This record gives sequence, C-alpha cells and structure tokens, in this order.
Amino acid sequence: MMNIGLNMKILREKQGKSQREIADLLNIDRRTYAKWEEGATEVRSSLIPDLAEIFGVGIADLYKNTDAIETRDILRDHGRSASRAVIIITDQEVVNRFLDVLNKSMETPKGK
Repeated sequence: MMNIGLNMKILREKQGKSQREIADLLNIDRRTYAKWEEGATEVRSSLIPDLAEIFGVGIADLYKNTDAIETRDILRDHGRSASRAVIIITDQEVVNRFLDVLNKSMETPKGK
C-alpha cells in the first residue's frame, strides 16, 4: 500500500503550496502536517475529507499508488492539446477507468 504522506507531498507540490499553507487550511500546526508527509505519524482521520478537497481528489485517491496520481495529473494538465502521449499506468483500476473515458470520448454522438 502506498504511503498517504507521499501522495500528500506530491499533490501539495503540484499545487505549488507549502506545508504551512496546507496546515493553515486545516487549522493545524505545520510540524503536525510535516510529520504526516514524512509518515512519522498517522493522518488525523477526521481531516481526510478536507485534505481530499484541498487537493481536488477523491478520498480514495489519497491512498492510491503514486503512479496513478501522477498519470491522472499529466492527462488533466495536457487535456486535448496533446496530439501524442506515452502513458504508463501501473494501477489496474486506473487503467480500466482510463479505457472507459477513452472509449466514451470516441463514441459518435447520436443524431450524426
């Protein structure tokens, strides 16, 4: 299982925020937040929904394999502007969701 702390660090850095900024949003001490990222202490369960909201991800995404988070963010950042892409996805659930989205985007709209 991937460390939630590492995922929090990746997501925080992608947003360009400091540990203090996230800690302030959660109304906790920066050192407490830093210990969560380091995996030195457990994340307070009551704040998991707030963390997910701050990072713009689902609660389950906080616990997923780091590769899945990075892949999804790359796709979101590039949207439809990329004409080519190389995607490496190591999480089977993410692969299935990606294929579902891809298949739906390729469907011909009704009436055309």
